[in-house]
Amino acid sequence: MHWARTKSERLNWLKSAANLLGAAALITCLNQAGATETNSYIFGVTPHSDARSTYDRWRPLLNQLEKRTGYRFQLAIGDNKSTFNKELKEGHFDFVYLNPYRALVANQDLGYRPIVRDVGEKLQGILVVRKDNPIQDLHELQGKTIAFPSRNALGASLLHLANFAGAKIEVQPRYVGTHDSVYLNVALNQAAAGGGIQESLNEQPPQVRDNLRVIYRTAEFPSHPLMAHPRLPAAVREAVQSAFLELGTTPEGRALLARASIKEIGRTSISDYEPLAKLGLERFYVAE
Repeated sequence: MHWARTKSERLNWLKSAANLLGAAALITCLNQAGATETNSYIFGVTPHSDARSTYDRWRPLLNQLEKRTGYRFQLAIGDNKSTFNKELKEGHFDFVYLNPYRALVANQDLGYRPIVRDVGEKLQGILVVRKDNPIQDLHELQGKTIAFPSRNALGASLLHLANFAGAKIEVQPRYVGTHDSVYLNVALNQAAAGGGIQESLNEQPPQVRDNLRVIYRTAEFPSHPLMAHPRLPAAVREAVQSAFLELGTTPEGRALLARASIKEIGRTSISDYEPLAKLGLERFYVAE
């Protein structure tokens, strides 16, 4: 671009440039102010059931958290565990509710920090068969097809795979995406047995749940934690932790937590999950 030749042209050019720079500065300030005022965070929830059910259980709880903290929470629900695990690996979530073994991996790989968990409930894997199926013992599942929600589901998959391997029982895993699909596969005779957790079995409609029978329960471990990404300021992390703990002190708050299958909310840290690291579950865990 050539430089304006006359004084008048130069003055007009300088005025136009000043106006453009002023507008750009204003836009930048507005954008920065909007980002600060929004205080919006992505809240991921590991999928146990269909997206609609997960949304109905968690959205009312997040609405209350928004009122208590002044932050906004975008509920992120993956279509399946593979999608969820991919987004977790990429650090997509600011806050994330996930299984204890994934918590260990997320802490080690990305620095996610556990802040609260259900201290009134333990995580325990269950193995179900159809109620009219005569199978009573794990060894009777030798060579059978077993439905699992995903390769890395702790209670519903990893603990069972470790138990089968320890007992030298060979099974044919079928990964069907969600706990709901596991129970349907068993109820419809598409699998001899299926791995899940008591929480997800309790959530099934009566026509499914009442046709299933639990034949095995794993050892118990601390339940799913809510974790915070290390990029979050300490003030944000602590505000969300405090809001969760406050919810546990009121009948209305406890009802919202119960709706999200949290019996009693309490503080937690990564040390609560260290016993899992001693089980050798990395033999069965598949990086996604």
